[in-house]
Amino acid sequence: MRKRVKIKGIFSAKKKSEIGTGTTKRKTVQTTYWYAEELDNGVLQVQALNDNYIPTGPQAAVEMDKFLEFYHPEPELYVEKLLPNLEKLNNSISLGESHRKNGESYSAEYEFNKAMSLDEENVRVNFGLGLTYLDRGEMDRADNIFRRLVCLESCFEPEHKHLFNEFGISLRKGGMLAQALEYYLKAEKLVTEDENLHLNIARVYFELGELQPCLEYLRRALRLNKTLEEACIFLNFLMGKGFIEECSLEQLIAETSDDKKALESLLKSNPTPDIKTTNTQARKSNVLIEELNFL
Repeated sequence: MRKRVKIKGIFSAKKKSEIGTGTTKRKTVQTTYWYAEELDNGVLQVQALNDNYIPTGPQAAVEMDKFLEFYHPEPELYVEKLLPNLEKLNNSISLGESHRKNGESYSAEYEFNKAMSLDEENVRVNFGLGLTYLDRGEMDRADNIFRRLVCLESCFEPEHKHLFNEFGISLRKGGMLAQALEYYLKAEKLVTEDENLHLNIARVYFELGELQPCLEYLRRALRLNKTLEEACIFLNFLMGKGFIEECSLEQLIAETSDDKKALESLLKSNPTPDIKTTNTQARKSNVLIEELNFL
C-alpha cells in the first residue's frame, strides 16, 4: 500500500464575525493565510504568513480533524508566492552573513535590509543586522535591533544558540552592559539550565561592578558543570585579583543550608581595585577587563 504524502503548504482559514449594531450591523468574513506542515504524530504545525507570504511569528499545533474542517489548501500561493520569496529571503541572508564575515559591513547591511523587507521578524536577519551595527560601533542602531530581538522569543531557541551567544558577547564588548544583562536574563526565563548562559551573566555583572550576583551566577555555572574551563579560570581570576576570599571549587559549589550566607562569606568587604567604570573608553582600557578576554 502506497504511503500517504504528509500535508505541507499554504492554507487559508475564514473567520466570520459581526460588526456594528442595529441597522448598521453586518456580517464580515476575514481570510487569513497559514503555512502548515504535518508532523510525524499526525498533528499539523501551523504558522501565520506575513504580507510577503513568508511564515513568521509563533507556531501552533492543530489536530488533524480540526485542520481538515477549518483550513483550505491554496496550492498556487505556495508555488507562486511563498517559494520564490523564501528563496529571495534566504539568498539575502546568506549574502549578508558572507559579507559580514569578510568585513564588508555596508554590503552586509544592504543584504540584511533587503531580507528585512521580506520578513522583519526573521531571527537570522535581526541578529545579522544587529551584529553588523555592533561591528561598526553604531550603538543606537544596534540598540534598536536589540529591542526587537528581546521581544522575539524564537531568538532564544537552540537552533540560534551560536548567533545568540555572539550577539550577547558583542553587546558586552561594545559597552552595552545594561542591554547585555537584560538580554541574558530574558534568556534565563526561556531556556533550560545552561552553564554558559550563567557564566555570561556572571561576566556582565563583573563589568558592572556587582560582585555578589557575579559570584552567584558563577556558582550556578559551576554547579551545573564544575569542569567548565572558562568558569574555573574566572574563579581563579577573582581570587587572584583579591575580589573574593581564597576557596576551593568544592567549597564554592557545595550545597548548604544557607547558600546566600555562604556566598557572602567569600566576598571581601573592600575588594580592590574597583572594576566599575563609567564610560566605554575607560572600560575598554581597563587592564582587568583586558585580562578577561578569554570569556
